Amino acid sequence: METFKAHLDKFITINEEEFASVISFFQVLKVKKKENLMLEGDVCKFKYFVLEGCLRKFFVNEKGVEQTTEFAIENWWMSDTFAFEKQMKSDFNIQAVENSRILAIDFQSQELLLEKHPVMERYFRMVYQTAYAAAEKRIRYIYEMTKEEYYVHFSTLYPWFIQRIPQYLIASFLGFTPEYLSEIRAKLRS
Repeated sequence: METFKAHLDKFITINEEEFASVISFFQVLKVKKKENLMLEGDVCKFKYFVLEGCLRKFFVNEKGVEQTTEFAIENWWMSDTFAFEKQMKSDFNIQAVENSRILAIDFQSQELLLEKHPVMERYFRMVYQTAYAAAEKRIRYIYEMTKEEYYVHFSTLYPWFIQRIPQYLIASFLGFTPEYLSEIRAKLRS
């Protein structure tokens, strides 16, 4: 739990006693590689914080191809935020990319947490602002950069992803086919 406490400390100040209370609102889950945490059409019941491992959020397009929209590694959150907040069916799937250990909080527990610890409202606001800003940048990169520039930018910004995440998932996230990503990588090596 030290990972989560250290993450909270970046945004808010809580003592050990408050942290013990905060953490009591969460479940600790261990999930295996390729295990699904949520399927498209399920009500989004949980928000996940990654302690160890990696999750991905994706949908299956009209051609039956998986399109990854988001990854979450250590200290990152994952959920279908809109579906979670509205407690409605999701248009996404959430799956473990690696064996992972995560914290999960359901909607009712989150509401109780925020009521008991108002400082967590500030924490979640700051996390959402950071995530929203990152999403805005990603949208701009998609429109402004060529596919090759986008890959180079992504691999420069997140070199550990390139080593850690399977290439077909990186291709899915960047909006490429795995074959096209292989072509880009081969071109850059030559």
